[in-house]
Amino acid sequence: MSTPPIVIHFRRLHPDAALPRRASEHASGLDLVACLPQDGSLTLGPDPVLVPTGLAMEMPAGYDAEVRPRSGLARRGVLVAHGTIDADYRGELLVTMYTIGSTGNFTIHHGDRIAQLVISRLADVEAHEKEELSDTVRGARGHGSTGMR
Repeated sequence: MSTPPIVIHFRRLHPDAALPRRASEHASGLDLVACLPQDGSLTLGPDPVLVPTGLAMEMPAGYDAEVRPRSGLARRGVLVAHGTIDADYRGELLVTMYTIGSTGNFTIHHGDRIAQLVISRLADVEAHEKEELSDTVRGARGHGSTGMR
């Protein structure tokens, strides 16, 4: 038995904004599309640029949305800064994009799929202070301490 889908509401801030949608039946994310004025374009380089989507969203409390890179762009050196959108944010969804490596400049056009939006249910968490934490085999070793492969 499947559970009913979570309803996320979107508001078009620009008449040419495209609603997010899945590119395939089992895709984990909804594709976000660039909404650039006058069917324009935007050139990316190594410095971060905010790319507008022309959309605002409303999701239920207890959820968040993560903006993630599209693998097809990432393999070409076009990256998206991973971002979190809280349930109480109502402003425009903006995607921070930039290029790396030998990619050089990359042009985004109005209507291009630029990122993925992944919705997650949040755990109900409380932070409590404790004088000592329990011991583990790993302890405080981090950043590759469990091996590189």
